Amino acid sequence: MGDMMALFDISAAWLVWSTVFSAVGLGYFVYGRRQKIPLFKWSGVALMVYPIAVSDTYFLVGAGILLSALPFILRPKG
Repeated sequence: MGDMMALFDISAAWLVWSTVFSAVGLGYFVYGRRQKIPLFKWSGVALMVYPIAVSDTYFLVGAGILLSALPFILRPKG
């Protein structure tokens, strides 16, 4: 039973940041789907899914900021 509890050893900060980035991801996904912009849609999917695989809070925040900025960095001009 102790091994199972180690899998779910998360902090309150991790939980808050995970919720924030997942909410941003949902917004990106809905926006990308309605406007037919695949970059926003897939960035949204990544933002909603990646917290499942990340347990370190600092990495969660860094990757979340990068994924949130990605559609604006890679957006084609014009």
